Amino acid sequence: MAKTIKEIFDLTGRVAIITGGAGLLGVKHAEAIAEAGGSPVIADLDAARAGQVACSLSERYGVDSIGVMTDVTSRSSIERLLHSVLEHYGRVDILINNAANNPKVEKTAAEQTEWSRFENFPMPAWENDLKVGLTGTFLCCQVIGAEMAARGAGVILNIASDLAVIAPDQRIYRKPGLPEDQQPVKPVTYSVVKSGLVGLTRYLATYWAGKNVRVNALSPGGVYNGQPEAFVEKLTNLIPMGRMAHVDEYKGAVLFLVSDASSYMTGGNLVIEGGRTAW
Repeated sequence: MAKTIKEIFDLTGRVAIITGGAGLLGVKHAEAIAEAGGSPVIADLDAARAGQVACSLSERYGVDSIGVMTDVTSRSSIERLLHSVLEHYGRVDILINNAANNPKVEKTAAEQTEWSRFENFPMPAWENDLKVGLTGTFLCCQVIGAEMAARGAGVILNIASDLAVIAPDQRIYRKPGLPEDQQPVKPVTYSVVKSGLVGLTRYLATYWAGKNVRVNALSPGGVYNGQPEAFVEKLTNLIPMGRMAHVDEYKGAVLFLVSDASSYMTGGNLVIEGGRTAW
């Protein structure tokens, strides 16, 4: 019997782990789960903040939400997360890999020369960014995705970026009067991590296709969060819709990708960036 639209978006009884769940977009991903009746698990390095977010979700939406301190760079920490979730709920249905470093272009010119430019980008920063954003997702999929595959059902959503599809336009970071070799840039690791997530998505989608585990990616564009006016103006000039995303504008996409509404979609990358990649 065919399901109604309301039924295919319904997450009642389903449990969703959101890594980096206490962050700006992580909270919104969790709200999307809760508003559809699911139980969001806030997995975050900040234990206190994770608990606060979970408590707020439970109060606002009447769902059973918990916070679990999780270090996505540690397999044992992820295993403890899974154990806690299975002990509390008895199942896990959804994994949203959202945890990542987002290196900002906000240092002084001298620091930028030593830090963000490709020629001088430090190995510790490279290793740490990849460890959190890419290796962390790999580990979460390995531990939690394997549990889903063993049970024969599950959905994984990897949060990538429009910079997994296009290169950063370094012109939006330029500062007047600085020599070329001192101009700030978006660090290389962000593009590498986000592109890698799309590749991992395709790999796992085909690897677990026979286990009824769907794996997709979401590539959002820039979200307005009080960035400097000059930066916002430069970026919005690259976007056909003429603005950055509002923080709530990805909730519908997240719900689509983790619910039965996308039941015939796997290995895909949903790009939502105000039309930026169309130019």
